[in-house]
Amino acid sequence: MGYLKYVRELWKKPKGKLKDILKERLIEWRKSNAVVRVEKPTRIDRARSLGYKAKQGIIIARVRALRGGRKRPLFKGGRRSKHRRRKKVVGKSYQWICEERANKKFINCEVLGSYKLAKDGKYAYFEVILVDKNHPAIKKDKELKWICEPQHRGRVYRGLSSSGRKSRGLRSGKGRGYEKNRPSLAAHRKRGKS
Repeated sequence: MGYLKYVRELWKKPKGKLKDILKERLIEWRKSNAVVRVEKPTRIDRARSLGYKAKQGIIIARVRALRGGRKRPLFKGGRRSKHRRRKKVVGKSYQWICEERANKKFINCEVLGSYKLAKDGKYAYFEVILVDKNHPAIKKDKELKWICEPQHRGRVYRGLSSSGRKSRGLRSGKGRGYEKNRPSLAAHRKRGKS
């Protein structure tokens, strides 16, 4: 396994200097833009386990998402008591939202995976691994060329990334109510109406 095992252990419980470095980085990240391209992954152990390689055609983006509930603006006019609520139910994890935002900025790429970096009182930070599907180095790569196929276009917006599948409840495959998850909750609702 090598050195990555020790890197993973360090990230599980940051101590001493690493804790101070993380605090400094969080202050820096808070001041920067919401989606920033990064040269190298901050957590090399997680990036490598998700399929990252130091080669052309692979991009790392650091993305931040605002934590807390999603509230709509105040109602301007009158409305009946049962009409709409102010709190918006997103039904997505912060990670999935960050993946979508990264893909929106880097249009020519597809999301391979993402991992959590840190969180503070205001934001949650993630690093997203993106793959340029038209790059010749990616098309030649045996392990990554599957993403170049047309059926994987816009996969993050259809909830086909790892965090998207988790949010849709497709990870466990057991328990009461799971029978409603396939092919999707919306499809299950439609099935009863016809």
